[in-house]
Amino acid sequence: MAKARKPPKNEGSKSDSSLAGVLHQKLCLSIDMENRRIYGFTELEIIVPESGIVGLHAENLEIERVSVDGEPAEFDVFPHYQPVQIEDRWCSVSSISSAADAAGATYLSALERELVPNLLILCHKSVEPVQPSEGQLNLENGEQPNGEMKQNVKLVRIDYWVEKAETGIHFDDNVLHTENQIRRAHCWFPCMDDTLQSCCYDMEFTVPPNFVAVSNGSLLYQVLSKDDPPRKTYVYKLSIPVSPRWISLAVAPFQILVDSHNSLLSHMCLSENYSKLQNTMGFFHSAFRHCESYLKAPFPFGSYKQVFISSEMAVSSHTFGASMSIFSAHVLFDGKIIDQTIETRIRLAYALSRQWFGVYITPETPDDEWLVEGLAGFLTDTFIKESLGNNEARYRRYKANSAVCKADDSGAMTLSSSTSTKDLYGTQSIGFYGRIRSWKSVAILQMLEKQMGPDLFKGILRTIVSRAQSTIRSSRTLGTKEFRHFANKFGNLERPFLKEFFHRWVGTCGCPAIRMGFSYNKRKNMVELASFRECTAISSSIVSAANGCVDSENREGDGGWPGMMTIKVHELDGTHDHLLPMSGDAWQLLEIKCHSKLAAKRFQKPKRSSKPDGSDDNADAAAPLDMRSGTESPLLWLRADPEMEYLAEIHFNQPVQMWINQLEKDKDVVAQAQAIATLEALPNFPFSVINALNNFLSDSKAFWRVRIEAAFALAKTASGETDWAGMLHLIKFYKSKRFDATIGLPKPNDFHDFPEYFILEAIPHAVATVRTADKKSPREAVEFVLQLLKYNDNTGNPYSDVFWLAALVDAIGELEFGQESILFLSSLLKRVDRILQFERLMPSHNGVLTISCIRTLTQIALKLSEFIPLERIHEFIKPFMDLNVLWQIRIEARRALLDLEFHCKGIDAALLLFIKYLEEELSLRGQVKLGIHMTRLCQIRGGDGSDDEIKSQTLVALLRLLEGPAAFCNVTLRHHLFCILQVLAGRRPTLYGIPRNQTRQMGYAEICSEQRNNLAGLINQDKPSQVPAEQEVPNLSHGSLVVLAPEAVREPDTVSSSQGRKMPVVKIKVKHPASSNKAEEADNLTVEKSLGGQNEIDHGDSCSFSVHAPHRNVTEVISLSNQNLEEVNSCHGHGSHLTASIGSAKFAREELGKELQCTADSSNVVVVKGWLRKRRRKRTRKRKENGKIV
Repeated sequence: MAKARKPPKNEGSKSDSSLAGVLHQKLCLSIDMENRRIYGFTELEIIVPESGIVGLHAENLEIERVSVDGEPAEFDVFPHYQPVQIEDRWCSVSSISSAADAAGATYLSALERELVPNLLILCHKSVEPVQPSEGQLNLENGEQPNGEMKQNVKLVRIDYWVEKAETGIHFDDNVLHTENQIRRAHCWFPCMDDTLQSCCYDMEFTVPPNFVAVSNGSLLYQVLSKDDPPRKTYVYKLSIPVSPRWISLAVAPFQILVDSHNSLLSHMCLSENYSKLQNTMGFFHSAFRHCESYLKAPFPFGSYKQVFISSEMAVSSHTFGASMSIFSAHVLFDGKIIDQTIETRIRLAYALSRQWFGVYITPETPDDEWLVEGLAGFLTDTFIKESLGNNEARYRRYKANSAVCKADDSGAMTLSSSTSTKDLYGTQSIGFYGRIRSWKSVAILQMLEKQMGPDLFKGILRTIVSRAQSTIRSSRTLGTKEFRHFANKFGNLERPFLKEFFHRWVGTCGCPAIRMGFSYNKRKNMVELASFRECTAISSSIVSAANGCVDSENREGDGGWPGMMTIKVHELDGTHDHLLPMSGDAWQLLEIKCHSKLAAKRFQKPKRSSKPDGSDDNADAAAPLDMRSGTESPLLWLRADPEMEYLAEIHFNQPVQMWINQLEKDKDVVAQAQAIATLEALPNFPFSVINALNNFLSDSKAFWRVRIEAAFALAKTASGETDWAGMLHLIKFYKSKRFDATIGLPKPNDFHDFPEYFILEAIPHAVATVRTADKKSPREAVEFVLQLLKYNDNTGNPYSDVFWLAALVDAIGELEFGQESILFLSSLLKRVDRILQFERLMPSHNGVLTISCIRTLTQIALKLSEFIPLERIHEFIKPFMDLNVLWQIRIEARRALLDLEFHCKGIDAALLLFIKYLEEELSLRGQVKLGIHMTRLCQIRGGDGSDDEIKSQTLVALLRLLEGPAAFCNVTLRHHLFCILQVLAGRRPTLYGIPRNQTRQMGYAEICSEQRNNLAGLINQDKPSQVPAEQEVPNLSHGSLVVLAPEAVREPDTVSSSQGRKMPVVKIKVKHPASSNKAEEADNLTVEKSLGGQNEIDHGDSCSFSVHAPHRNVTEVISLSNQNLEEVNSCHGHGSHLTASIGSAKFAREELGKELQCTADSSNVVVVKGWLRKRRRKRTRKRKENGKIV
């Protein structure tokens, strides 16, 4: 039997009641839908500790009585949330920095209090309890310990009711539903609300006879009472232990759809969405079958239920529970909708994957949450590959990896460390960082799959699941260490590699950033590849994330590269893969042998038609070969890490023609997307680039998502210098597909070809992004969008055109009106008004058209604020803010007014309006959307360098919201309120880095003191340490200093000779830019070593490369919100000239520092590490003696 789990470190301060464990829990509730009241009882079989005190979590519950083994027991309840009535407690908050410090202290204090059990029950001690053996106690599997331990098990019954369901469980119209926000299960039933505590459940729910109660586990039976009016009781049994967070309940007059392909699947919704449910669920049996087939195991919970409730009722788009999931009904769609199909299928498949990894198989510790979350995402990706195709799966992975590389720059992105998981109390899964961490987890597992192969990795997942379902071993937890053992045992990966791999990717932050360029050596028929490697995270973040265990020698390797890297060389005679080492020195020069025989013969071919006098008629023809060596080389294009074996940001530099070759001839969607992104970023666009993009757009065999990227790249190439060729190509392509050539007008819509539908839907938006020299839209672009909107005809089309029209309306918002195009504005506005009038009569799917109209009108008002009175825009948008309006439309209207307030009156006015809207908004999900939008506005303010003054009254109002009841009921909103104050202070929107030494605010100390006094009266012994002790803290109401949090800043990242990097080259010369000063010159060095002396022989053509190394400003402000995660640019750099030398491989960042130009004799490239090491030591000692280095 498994050993008893030790309490986690972050709970070590709790009393010995934390050793108590729930073996089984029964929950019996009667639900009064008319009065919105819940009453009933719960029975818990609990192992009572020696102290006789059992601590449970119970919030917002009216507890009537508590009994232990049938006898009344003493108990006391200390609410986690209790408002502090101190009027001047925030009087010392006078600056943004002090408000951010106070927000961090308040937030941490609230999170810490929620960990403490607040329902203390005095149980009778057993007489001389016998200590169990280690194998007898198993608190996870829900089994009762045997032997003498049974005398310490008590049956605790708690009778209670819920008067106001504010969080954890909600009443909305005729629907009751739960949600699994962090630590909110105890807000609707008493429990040990801990992710590490699990047990089995018996549940009974009594509801009106026309209602259906859906809960976890198997439905045993239904009982209809003989009362007047009658009541129906649903009895469920969950025989698999789960934590309280995964207990769910939904009650409503649901319509039930039993899957026709699998009777274990049930789908439920309200009657108005039943037809959409039938259409949406047609695919789901294939996803269910795929998971069982891939894992080679039956579904662990037997049956699976999916419940869809109104989107305004749902707290989030999905809520997970054991054997069931609750979704927002906005993911449902009828047979006429095209655009939502892919996203809905992926969302439902991910929820199913979470049943396996997350609910059934749980993390062993908080540090292991990344693993189960990553496995769920990995399983979802396998379904995407099977159902939607390999192109869709690879494209999504490429975009997600690019987003991770851009955002993974601090310790907050470390997946497994005490400072990035346990100290964040679960908030690391909320918001922007939560999504990035999820993508990073999946990417790391996909890297492991590449290392060991898909079959072996599949075997590991099957082993994990089969072990969890085994009756011999009842533990269903999975830890990082155990998974690493499986990778070694079943994946055939060596232990040293796995140790380094998990330390580098899981235990630290940052992704490798590699700059690469090459030159072709004609005589040796070799490719000389130069690379420079760094890390996206600063060194201090890497060290702190690794808990300071990384020594200075390995620090660079940790931030760089852990192994080998594949370089795919496409030559005239074929494609060849080369495995090159990418570890060790940051600078490397590597040689790759070319295999093309034709190229080798061409360069080694002797002169032709030599005359007897020694002259040669072809002498003039031979010279141009050297000048055009790139065109005469056997290389078509090169790719680094083509299979995305590592999570890295790669900037590859090659001539423009090679990027064109890659776009036209490479069939990989990632290669095509990288080529398009690089060509789009060129400073000028030759017609060869424009023609290549146009040909790719017209290629029906290419993947439609990449063709859309080609359309936007074509739009960017359009300018007066190119005679607007890119825009004309787009318009010509659109008209060839959608216009009637005889009359020159659009034909009626026909959306049967889905890839063509998506491409044509995106083209008007792409055309609207074209700009003239004065940053205005060309007249032709405005006329084109107006013509499409005017003559749109959906007659005879079986599919809806709401998303099609919404895209056209969004294109209007992208237009910039100048003197020539302003005449069309009135016509465009009339069309938008006509759409809104039609929307009032026949609302579109989820209000998509109305939302687009509001967004577009807001954009036009901001662009033409000098001519359009903003008061009229306010009057126009206000009707959409009515509470009876669809919540998506209401939130979009409030976003629009926040934008107008921000751009016209500043951030302080926008914050005040945001606070007002939060108080008015009833939907929890709508509150979260407003919080996210306000966070983005604050990031825009920081990115623009605005110094708008924020009044102290506004900051205090935000702090009161943070500690108020709305924030307690809405965990996600509370997190965004905290992020808003951190972003305003120029800090990262995360708890990572917030000081823990002084967290509790004045006012909470009095609450803790009261709990201690009450507990002292309850038992005649020392107070359990799990009750928060009183702590001396500075009183903010008396002008004391608040806790200061260090601002997250970047250290300068420069290349200095004092770092002593070993260079695998012969000559190193430092070339200074014109702006370089003397201090910078002193840090550079010149090392020259002659290999031949006076007898040095010319061994052939030499190669040269230059790489710009950036230095970062310490005060650099990074706004993550400005990154569009759905449209992340390629990680490759700009193109270069086509010569024998490597062009300037520029970094993607703007702060370019010194230019290190290195020249190496290609025939004499040797590794002189020992010599360099000796010279480095000598140089360092000499510079220390001169006082240049401290």
